[in-house]
Amino acid sequence: MGIFSVFGFGLFLAQLVTQQALPKSPPNIIVILADDIGYGDLGCYGATRVKTPNLDRLANTGLRFTDGHSASSTCTPTRYALLTGQYPWRKQGTGILPGDAPLIIEPGRHTMPSLLQNAGYETACVGKWHLGLGNGSIDWNKTITPGPKEIGFDYSFIIPATGDRTPCVYVENGKVAGLDPNDPIEVSYKQKVGNDPTGRENPDLLKMKLTQGHDMTIVNGISRIGYMSGGKSARWIDEDMADTITQKAVQFIEKKREKPFFLYFATHDIHVPRVPHKRFVGTSECGTRGDAIHQLDWSVGEVMKILEAKDLAKNTLVIFSSDNGPVLDDGYADGAVKDLNGHKPAGALRGGKYSLYEGGHRVPFIANWQGTIQPGVSSALICQMDLLASLNSLTGHKLPEGAGPDSFDLSTALTGKSAKGRTHLVSHTRDTGIRMGDWKYIPGTSLGGFKKGKASKGKDSTKDELYNLVDDLGESKNIAEENPGKTRELKNLMEKILSKPSSKELP
Repeated sequence: MGIFSVFGFGLFLAQLVTQQALPKSPPNIIVILADDIGYGDLGCYGATRVKTPNLDRLANTGLRFTDGHSASSTCTPTRYALLTGQYPWRKQGTGILPGDAPLIIEPGRHTMPSLLQNAGYETACVGKWHLGLGNGSIDWNKTITPGPKEIGFDYSFIIPATGDRTPCVYVENGKVAGLDPNDPIEVSYKQKVGNDPTGRENPDLLKMKLTQGHDMTIVNGISRIGYMSGGKSARWIDEDMADTITQKAVQFIEKKREKPFFLYFATHDIHVPRVPHKRFVGTSECGTRGDAIHQLDWSVGEVMKILEAKDLAKNTLVIFSSDNGPVLDDGYADGAVKDLNGHKPAGALRGGKYSLYEGGHRVPFIANWQGTIQPGVSSALICQMDLLASLNSLTGHKLPEGAGPDSFDLSTALTGKSAKGRTHLVSHTRDTGIRMGDWKYIPGTSLGGFKKGKASKGKDSTKDELYNLVDDLGESKNIAEENPGKTRELKNLMEKILSKPSSKELP
């Protein structure tokens, strides 16, 4: 055989392998975003006191990332970054929102769901929203707009903010589900409305005591942030919340479809108030918080079960992650601290929710696509913000100009075809730090983390901090003074990124 024949045959084999490795059509896509789940909260990331068989199976048959991150160590900014592909600190008003805040993603901009819509996908969001609704003055008794529909979701069934904030109702396609028009809803975050008892005035009516705040209107025996009156028939029952939103997610998947679908399933578990269904109570070795993790695992299992029942698993990319790191006492006396029983929610990482340290934003990150993603573990640096560009790439479409200014196409890393991830990532809470390669920098003016609303960064709070995460994953030894050149390099890089409208403008 001549050299050209050999070359031609080799090229044919390479093309054949590539064709076999790539899907014949774009996959269905499910992004499951849990709430307040830490790096050490799942069995597949080392937990032993809680059991997560469904998530472990998702990881064991897919790709488990050890360096996956949320864009922020708090809720709303992470969700903003996930859907827009933009760092949340680039836009004002992306902090933790009250339940009556206006929509913070402007209609008309490119978002993950709108890009997938344009690629022919049917899109849905189910679960926790917390990105604001309306234009600033919401009438909860009428159709609420703008909302999920205006940024690219064909269907929505959402918790408007969080379980600890009013209004305590579900909103389906812009309307409060189950609302009696003769019992109109009124919500205020400024003054008391209606005659419902509050936790501040009637602590004896609470079935869950408080440690801080959360002392306004009582709904289902639990007092919340914010005041609410009316809407009695529409109010949720916390113990049924996981069942309700999981059922809606499953119903969306099981419908017969003529085109691919995208589901953004944002669980409420394990955010406070943690009130798992009675069938999960007492099932873990870590009290209520552990029981809520078991409930989360069940929800993921139900999603996987319907995919298998409908023979969709081999054509569905499932991504699981968390909006930020773990928190124990977050306002309710649910025993989360005393019932740990040796469990380490952040694993070997320092910090948690609200922190710039790794425990605040390095979170579980799993990608599963049976038959396409080979089982394994990846150390690629990847952020949820990169999903916008990566998923768009998997559909075979080019990213429109201006879309996802901080979102990098890491589709090859996401699918396990490359070990190369980001070169840098800005971490965020109320302040910013930066990761570059193995190095992590936190500026001395930063607050680092919070504990009950106060700075809790520790003795180095006025000093620049530098860590080598290969040598010191737990960020226990500040080596900034021994490495002034590296400290300055990372500081300059962070300032460059902060000064530009897009990370992609860097050389």
